[in-house]
Amino acid sequence: MSAPTLQTIRGQPSWSFRSSHVHASLTRLGGHLAPVSFRVGHTMVAPLSVAPWAEENLAPDALPLLRALRGDFFCAPFGGNATPWRGEKHPVHGEAAGAMWRLRSFEKSDARRTLHASIDTTIRRGHVDKFVTLIEGHAAVYQRHVLSGARGPMCVGHHAMLKFPDAPGSGVISTSPFVRGQVFPEAFESPENRGYQSLKPGATFRALDRVPLLGGGTTDLTRYPARKGFEDLVMLTADAKLPLAWTAVTFPRGRHVWFALRDPRVLRHTIFWISNGGRHYPPWNGRHTAVLGIEDVTSYFHYGLAESARANPLSRRGIPTTLTLHSRKPTAINYIMAVAEIPAGFDRVAAIRAAPGGVELVAASGKRVPCALDLEFLAGGAA
Repeated sequence: MSAPTLQTIRGQPSWSFRSSHVHASLTRLGGHLAPVSFRVGHTMVAPLSVAPWAEENLAPDALPLLRALRGDFFCAPFGGNATPWRGEKHPVHGEAAGAMWRLRSFEKSDARRTLHASIDTTIRRGHVDKFVTLIEGHAAVYQRHVLSGARGPMCVGHHAMLKFPDAPGSGVISTSPFVRGQVFPEAFESPENRGYQSLKPGATFRALDRVPLLGGGTTDLTRYPARKGFEDLVMLTADAKLPLAWTAVTFPRGRHVWFALRDPRVLRHTIFWISNGGRHYPPWNGRHTAVLGIEDVTSYFHYGLAESARANPLSRRGIPTTLTLHSRKPTAINYIMAVAEIPAGFDRVAAIRAAPGGVELVAASGKRVPCALDLEFLAGGAA
């Protein structure tokens, strides 16, 4: 089958392909997945964000990651990576998020389309294969990343970003049960650097609707957009006993839900990067608003490899913050994102359960929605 050809989409050379229910584009630079349109009833919705500077000429020293910033991308090692680890000095979110990917193949059958791209890593020598699959009749994107040839600890993650309608509280956020929630332990942004945050550094919480604020009191993280003018970051640790971990955003007015599924034994945590205009330095300039990063990771917040691989407050509790790579045994990370149409009265996702042919979304109001998915895809990821 003929492979997709590169075409410039929102400022980046990208490969595009489609199924009956999804139209997806993958950038060559960084392997960022967006725009992605999902069929909802008789219309298409595109919930993933694209940075407002996507088609601008950025400063020559701008990170490749920022030039491409959009949708979802795979990170290894996940995080800032400001501190070297045993002689390895990785870029922000690793080479996978800012290197040039090579298209290896494109397979198309009556039921599936799979785009296969890869990179060779040089800082820690190895190889990363990216497989993005669309299935006929499924409003879903299936991603599989396989790390091979490298060894040692590695923090990894997906970095999905959603753009919300500007109306306050237009999206309702919910997750599978988590055993621990914490605000980033240090200052996430500082006024002296033209950045502002609203949450109390290091604060722990048990519920998303009662998270401590920097100035006292609590706030509700389940409704977004909110707290305009601020950037914040929190991390939730999933219960590893769950058969399935999930994060969902319900858009009642848009009559749809976006959700992501993962194996919590492979990707243990979810980081929420709450980006609502709190950065006033280039290229952000206060205009990256109503975006929520939903970052499913095994990492220690977004510090990077050194902090995740060394003993840290989570690993001392027996909570993993890295995977272990084996040079002769590939490590696979599988991840599903999907969209489902919802009826009136579907207020927020309270549960996502395996069901014949896929999953069932259960609302707090009691409404139920079936969604066609290949749930077995998540099996086989190596922790």
